[in-house]
Amino acid sequence: MSGFVLGIDIGGTGSRVAIAPFDATAVSTTADGATADGATADSVVAELLGTLTGPGVSIGAEGSNAPQQIRRLVIAAKEAWPDHVDSIRGVGIGATGIASLSTDVGEFARSLAVEAKAETAVAIDAVTAHLGALSGCGGAVTVLGTGAIAIAHPGPDPQGNLLPKWRRVDGWGHLFGDRGGGAWVGRQALEAALKCHDGVDDRGAGLLEAARQRFGEPGTWPAQFYTRSDRAGLLAEFAVDVAGRASAGDPVASALLAEAGREAARSAIAAGGQGIDAAARVTLSGGLRRAGESLVEAFRSEALRLRRETVVVEPAGDPLSGALTLANLVGKRRLQPQSGVLWV
Repeated sequence: MSGFVLGIDIGGTGSRVAIAPFDATAVSTTADGATADGATADSVVAELLGTLTGPGVSIGAEGSNAPQQIRRLVIAAKEAWPDHVDSIRGVGIGATGIASLSTDVGEFARSLAVEAKAETAVAIDAVTAHLGALSGCGGAVTVLGTGAIAIAHPGPDPQGNLLPKWRRVDGWGHLFGDRGGGAWVGRQALEAALKCHDGVDDRGAGLLEAARQRFGEPGTWPAQFYTRSDRAGLLAEFAVDVAGRASAGDPVASALLAEAGREAARSAIAAGGQGIDAAARVTLSGGLRRAGESLVEAFRSEALRLRRETVVVEPAGDPLSGALTLANLVGKRRLQPQSGVLWV
C-alpha cells in the first residue's frame, strides 16, 4: 500500500510537522529489534517530502493547548500538501506535557483520526524522542528540551509490534521536576545570578550580567515570570545564555551544565532499571544536548558510573523522525496503547 505519513513534534518552544512516504513493507525483527537485513525495526525516514513549523505549547488555566496546536498543524499540512491529503496512512504525534495537562487524550486521538482520515497515534514526547534516538530499538533515552523526561522500552517483539512496556521517569514539569532540562538550567542559573545580586555569592557575576542583558534589572524579573503561562519556555531560553557563558569559560555555568548531564543520566538509568537489559543502549536527546560538551560528557560518565554494562550511544535521529516512525507503526497497526504514555 502506497501513501504518506505525517509526523508531528510539539515542544515547549516550537512545533513541527513533516510528511514522508509510508513504508508498508512488513518487517520481521529479532528480539533486539534488528531486521533480517540488518536494518533497525521500522526506523524511518529515508525521504522527507517537506516540513512546516509552528509555535510551542503554552499552559494556562485550561491546561495545555497542545490539542489545538496539533489540529492547526494538521490543517496547515493539508493546505501545504493538498495532493497527498487523501493518501495519508498514519499520523504520529509526540507532544510535551500532554499526559498530565490535557484530559481525555484517547478521545482526542480518535477524533483526530476521523478528521485526518488516517490511523493516528498520540504519545508523550519522550516516546517519539525514543523512537527517533534509538531507531525503534530497545534502550533508554533522556530527553532534555524545555523540560526533561526519561523513557525506556525493551524494543519490538519478533513480529515488529511495540507492546505497552514503556517506563518513564520525571517529566513532572518545571515546578516539581524536569531535572536537567532547559527550564531547570535557566532557573538554577537565575538563582545563582540573584545570589550574586544579593551579595551572597559573587561567583554568579557572569550569569547576572547575562540575565540583565536578556531580562533587564532583577527587580523586574518576578513580574516577567510569575505572570506568564509560558514561563518554562522563558526559563529555557536563558539556558542558551548559560551555554554561551560556559563556552566562554564561566565555571558556574559549566558546573550547571555538567549537573544537568548527571541528572539526565540518573533518570535514564532509573527508567531502564526494570524490564530492560542492563547492557541496553542509553542515549541523550533533545535540544539542550547542544549546550556543550560538559553536559554530554557528564551524562556519559554518570551513566557508566551507575551501571557499568550500559552502552552509551549517539542519538540516531530526532523526535520528528520518531514521530514519523510512530506514524508508520500506527499505519501498520503495530502499536498497543498504554495509559498515560501512548494513545491510538
